[in-house]
Amino acid sequence: MNDDKRAISSTTDGKPPRAGYENASAPAPVNPRTGQHEAYWVLSEEERAKGFVRPVRTSYRHVGRGPVCGKPRDGAPTTACVDSRGHEGDCTGWRAEVTDAERARLDRIGYLGGCDTVTTMGRALAETYARAPGFYGATFCVECGKHLPVGEGGEFVWVDGGGRVGT
Repeated sequence: MNDDKRAISSTTDGKPPRAGYENASAPAPVNPRTGQHEAYWVLSEEERAKGFVRPVRTSYRHVGRGPVCGKPRDGAPTTACVDSRGHEGDCTGWRAEVTDAERARLDRIGYLGGCDTVTTMGRALAETYARAPGFYGATFCVECGKHLPVGEGGEFVWVDGGGRVGT
């Protein structure tokens, strides 16, 4: 985390960042039992009080990467193209071992790899997304037990139909 961002941030647990985590993407280590960090950076209350550029949303769905092309590789029906849907030219990005369930979902909605689980976050995190949508580079999926990318190419959408998390 850079100095400017740190100056307007606090932690979800109200404690200072743990030693060695002052400049890390989270102010505390991952709890190996849950896969989540012990604390997260959020915008300070003062910064969040300035108002929001997006609605405050607390729940998001893990839809996976997409929308992607999805075309099977010649001779390898369990491999799918992960280039953007509608790309020009030959497929160049591939994901192997696409299951039948993933193939059906890919054919139906164009997303690959998401578990479709809804995760709900705390208010300070939700308000940070509402004030500064690009503040985070990843968010947590409770089913997968890991942090995955957000943003235009990220793996999550807001449950209320508000588009990609982090945009």
